Amino acid sequence: MRGEGLELLESICDITYEPWIDQQPVKMYGAEELAARIADLGATVLVCESDEVKGPVMDQPLKVIGCTRGDPVNVDLAAATEKGIPVLKAPGRNADAVAEITVGLLFAVTRWIAFADREVRAGQMYRDGMLPYLRFRAWELKGQTIGLVGYGAIGRAVAWRCEGLGMRVISFDPYAADATHSLEDLLAEADVVSMHAPVTDETRGMIGAEQFAAMKPGVVYLNAARAALHDTDALVAALQSGHVGAAGLDHFDHEWLDATHPLASMDNVVLTPHIGGATYNTESNHASLIAHDIAKVLAGERPERCANPEVFGS
Repeated sequence: MRGEGLELLESICDITYEPWIDQQPVKMYGAEELAARIADLGATVLVCESDEVKGPVMDQPLKVIGCTRGDPVNVDLAAATEKGIPVLKAPGRNADAVAEITVGLLFAVTRWIAFADREVRAGQMYRDGMLPYLRFRAWELKGQTIGLVGYGAIGRAVAWRCEGLGMRVISFDPYAADATHSLEDLLAEADVVSMHAPVTDETRGMIGAEQFAAMKPGVVYLNAARAALHDTDALVAALQSGHVGAAGLDHFDHEWLDATHPLASMDNVVLTPHIGGATYNTESNHASLIAHDIAKVLAGERPERCANPEVFGS
């Protein structure tokens, strides 16, 4: 939490600030521990990101819960609703941040930036006697088609950036009326496929061997969302066959990729450790979104970003 949102909270509440990510090791409360901490402080307002907000936490006299995520997946929403506790969320908090890293991965894999950097550092600029100009030639992004799978806040933030690069943007999202394509048609047309869907029962594993095979030969595959959206073994096989020409990934199953994994040895793959949303702006954004809605709740007004608006009745 930072910026004017944190300042607003400090002006309307007595704050105990314990940023989980600044602690070594990182500190995420389980439900029992969090409930005890709330009781010890006599807190009536709870703001969290990854702690378990369920069970005994719901027995505390909370007026409002703020979850600094786009979707409060760590909160027992049904229990909060039963207790009449509004649960606030921060949709779009990291849209620009994730869009930026998506474009960064796109450039990194299409212009060989990460691999070329390793070659320079290893003293191999002229490996096998070849000029770098010859070894690292690539097609420009201008004029290529990028297909966005998921057209919410992040997908839209990626879209205008790619349009600015001169790319044609197409999209698939059954919940966005202005999405342009079916998934089948998108995969057939896109030179770049970029994943921006949430993980749900509907989307889990949605890109598998069949979908990779349906993509254009040499396609670039990007996933700065969640690894659960694709079948990693199928992706490896498609990269090894050359059907997928390159990939940029910012997330792995269980938040970890073993150094011996096949993806780690591929020169046409760029890997980042789930840092898409890791900007100070994201922290400022969610602080502001949550703080302004907490202020509304405490003033007896209806908040703008509530995951369970039914607690306010009709």
